[in-house]
Amino acid sequence: MRFLTLLIALVLASAIGSHAGNIYVSALKGDDNAPGTVARPLKSVGEALKRAREWRRLKAKEAAGDIRIILEGGVYRQATPLFLRPEDSGTPESATVICAPKGETAVISGGVEVKGWTKGCDDPRVAGHLRDKIWVAEAPLSASRIVETRQLYVNGRKAQRASQFAPGVMERMVDFNAAGRTITVPAPSVDLSAARQLEMFVHQRWAIAILRVKDMVTDGNGNTVVSFHDPESRLEFDHPWPQPVIGGERGNSSFFFANALELLDTPGEWYQDYPSGRIYYYPVESDGDMNGAEVTIPLLETIVAVEGSRERNVGNIRFENVGFEHAAWLRPSVEGHVTLQGGFRLLDAYKLHIPGLPEKAELENQAWIARPEAAITVRHAGNIDFKDCTFRHLGATGLDYVTAVSDSEVTGCLFEDIGGTALQMGAFPDGGFETHVPYVPSVAGDICRNISVKSNIIRDATNEDWGCVGIGAGYVRDVTIADNEVSHLNYSGICVGWGWTPLESGMSNNRITGNHVHHFAAQLYDAGGIYTLSNQPGSVIAGNRIDNLIDAPYATNNRAFYIYFDEATDGYTVDGNHCPDAEFGYNRPGPKLVVGDNGPHISLDLNLPEKR
Repeated sequence: MRFLTLLIALVLASAIGSHAGNIYVSALKGDDNAPGTVARPLKSVGEALKRAREWRRLKAKEAAGDIRIILEGGVYRQATPLFLRPEDSGTPESATVICAPKGETAVISGGVEVKGWTKGCDDPRVAGHLRDKIWVAEAPLSASRIVETRQLYVNGRKAQRASQFAPGVMERMVDFNAAGRTITVPAPSVDLSAARQLEMFVHQRWAIAILRVKDMVTDGNGNTVVSFHDPESRLEFDHPWPQPVIGGERGNSSFFFANALELLDTPGEWYQDYPSGRIYYYPVESDGDMNGAEVTIPLLETIVAVEGSRERNVGNIRFENVGFEHAAWLRPSVEGHVTLQGGFRLLDAYKLHIPGLPEKAELENQAWIARPEAAITVRHAGNIDFKDCTFRHLGATGLDYVTAVSDSEVTGCLFEDIGGTALQMGAFPDGGFETHVPYVPSVAGDICRNISVKSNIIRDATNEDWGCVGIGAGYVRDVTIADNEVSHLNYSGICVGWGWTPLESGMSNNRITGNHVHHFAAQLYDAGGIYTLSNQPGSVIAGNRIDNLIDAPYATNNRAFYIYFDEATDGYTVDGNHCPDAEFGYNRPGPKLVVGDNGPHISLDLNLPEKR
């Protein structure tokens, strides 16, 4: 009997020892001066990471197995990004795991609450019959500064910024004058001459532009001529690809105005005034009394940053069953937003008077880009995994494996209500690197590699920057994108490749298999359910189901495809993909693109005219 008791004790000790590194955290009842036990948890995730970091530094017994930071259900608000560094690294035998128990919802949030609402508004910019319906609150402060925002969430629902039309509705422009740097549109039905923060949202082929309005002049013919602030004015009218279209097959390019109190006229809309920061909201019926509502605006653009370096990587960190919510996207309010493709904004771009670069003799334009902001960023790291996590209410990119990330997995996660691209990985060379020059890193490890994206659900992404995608990969190799459901997007679904080049650049052995892509290209064209660029030897597109390609109502032509092999796509074997009534698009593919038995109809066009 004594032997049996001893044996049971040893087994229990072994089980406890395998998780002896547990650190417990509670947003509701925690205290950062507590020991971090079940009975006395910590309050913040940052303090828990510090405790784990110290255990590893001191080689404490708690670091013998996995160190598990266990988050009780609740919202963990971050005033600054959660920063994970090389010292937070685990090992294959002892990972750092940030998790929540099954059945509990733990959210790491970059948002702050908006409180103190008052019903009624006497601002003359609001129509008189609506003034008693509008609720008003002062913006919260972060330290001593007013929090500015482009996103507002009411009771878990994203509210619509005050806009000229209903969501997704636009109007055709009259003229686009590159020389005069103006756009002519039908005169708005509402007087916007005094709107100080007015923005114009422009549909331009496969991308959008957000332009801050400088001046509006009526031309006497029922039209208004609009000019814009710099830097976006210069970028919008200097860059050739993509500009709006006048006289397209299906009409002119489209636009709408947004972000003016004068446009606040529909339940569910809101507006933030500048410089007061005051927030105006027109509730929907279900909101009830706004002082009983949960209203959140994002403070942080980046909620979590995993930051290594070439010399010292971060490794062996895993997030399990954790939510990430409320990341901001503020840049268009500061400098507008003019993009090349995929949400990558232009730093400079112009048409070449004499075409050609050494790397591409026929190139007739140059462009330099910057990467979109992201809620979770990972750099110089390996084995950084996300399992059964939720990414929701994020203003720009959701999760971004930026550079030199390897051997990592994103599995069983949900991405929804994402303003830009849900999941992004790999180099899209930015800054001073001209975007059409093939990227061959001087340090081979800088390319993202061996990343697996499996069994995730992505829906309602690209809802702020329509030109972003569901899953986007640039210069990557040995990447697997498999068994995901990707849907309800304004542009393309799964995109792999960058550079518009037939030259070899390190992209290779990428696999896109078993995915279901549907309800895509809702607003833009030149799109693909699966979209590829450039030479990627040894790569595969197989066994995917792609359906419900939407007929974008404001497209100026009909170029959207179930699979689109854009410029210089090569090295792919494409077989066994189900695309009902599908047409594939081809733009100067390479000789090693092998297309086998796929959807019931395939059309081949080797001379699509548009280039970037």
